[in-house]
Amino acid sequence: MPIYEYTCGDCGLDFERLVLGGRTPSCPECASENLARRLSLPRVKSSTTREMAMRAARKRDAGQARDRMHERIRYEESHDRHG
Repeated sequence: MPIYEYTCGDCGLDFERLVLGGRTPSCPECASENLARRLSLPRVKSSTTREMAMRAARKRDAGQARDRMHERIRYEESHDRHG
């Protein structure tokens, strides 16, 4: 039971579908059957790709924490002036 990736020719939505028995799927957004099957690349997991993913996640999390801290400081400063 393969999972294929498609792009809808009418609305441009990219999506995946499990295809059973050669049936033609339809777009979940607009129900069109004007679909182009995309080339699916295999996903490789190794210690290198895992480390790259972890570094990216740590960088993302640090940025989000920094943004939350700046937002909290702005909130506290605005309430200190008005309260």
